[in-house]
Amino acid sequence: MESLEENVFFADVMVRGKPIFQVGGLVDITAKERARTINRRIASLVSQSDSFNSVQIALIDGGSSALLQVNNRVLMTVTSQDALDFNVSVKELAQLWAQDLDDSLSQPSFMVDVAQRLDVTIQNLLQDTIDNLPSFMGAFIVVVFTWLVAIAVKNLAYLWAEKTEGDRSTDILISRLCYGGVWIVGSVISLGILGLDFGLLLGTLGLTSVAIGFSLKDVLGNYISGVILLAARPFRINDQVIITDYEGTIIQIQLRAITLQTYDGRLVYIPNQQVFQSSIVNITASPFRRSSLMLGIEYDSDLSFVKQIIRATVVNTEGVESEREIMILVTELIPSTVNIEVLFWVNSRRQSFLKVTSDVCQGIKEVLEKENIKTPTNSYVITLDNPSLLQGGLHPTDTTS
Repeated sequence: MESLEENVFFADVMVRGKPIFQVGGLVDITAKERARTINRRIASLVSQSDSFNSVQIALIDGGSSALLQVNNRVLMTVTSQDALDFNVSVKELAQLWAQDLDDSLSQPSFMVDVAQRLDVTIQNLLQDTIDNLPSFMGAFIVVVFTWLVAIAVKNLAYLWAEKTEGDRSTDILISRLCYGGVWIVGSVISLGILGLDFGLLLGTLGLTSVAIGFSLKDVLGNYISGVILLAARPFRINDQVIITDYEGTIIQIQLRAITLQTYDGRLVYIPNQQVFQSSIVNITASPFRRSSLMLGIEYDSDLSFVKQIIRATVVNTEGVESEREIMILVTELIPSTVNIEVLFWVNSRRQSFLKVTSDVCQGIKEVLEKENIKTPTNSYVITLDNPSLLQGGLHPTDTTS
């Protein structure tokens, strides 16, 4: 750094960020060090006062050098070396620099000040861009290469997951994670080329992580829950599930929420965090689901015959899984009927489940009626032994339900 400063023969004297004139180095001080000292004095003066007297010139050493003063404060010394550098006398150079300082120290108008600062900013930006152009080009090449690699990895990961997993939502998750991972690595490399201090970055993230965590708690919770749900796969697209108060078909699984379509056509968007914390009933996780129905028959009926015709009816109903066990159980003996429960297996999807169950109910009713097997309601026969009660209008064989 010292060798670079020694090779700089002139440096800018700045007022409010605007270069005014240049000074050269002296025997015991470089141009940059000298300009830095002068700029520090001017900045201190500007920060402490809003109004300035004219710059005063004081010739010293018989006119071989001159002091430039403002408000009784020495800003700089004009030396014979400066006069030699600019090929003028010390007095002429001191007057020229004093005039430049007067013009710059006088309070500029708002628009002039804005224009000056904007001009300085643009110049600094252009200079920094030129100086850092190799770094920008290197970072740009890394970003383009990362983009191409990320797309390739994403497609390869999706094809691999499609062959091994077979679930579209999981395939998408794996491909997105690989895509994001490549971008993270590429971003680290490109920022390193630009000269980013990762130690400082990690320290900043450590200080702000608590605030970010609280402010984005629900958002991050939904995304993390989405990743867990996609990895654990308690359900897949087109599965019919019950989640909290909603029942329907899963039509979309995203990292933030799932979309469920109820049986009456409504769309319900449920945040993943709520899904993750709820009990999930996956109705179609198994291809078959057991259905049941209850019926009551008279005590006079032949139970063996009744079971036989019911079983035949259930087996011959389209949609019933006849290869799975069909159970016909006598469950209750109540005063008016013998209750029978019929258990059979059907397709687990709701439409098939409801239709086949309805067909079985209809078939059992029709076959019982055909065989003159009655299914009475709960009724009681009241017999009156006291004839005097007939005066109340009751018949001895009246019944009540």
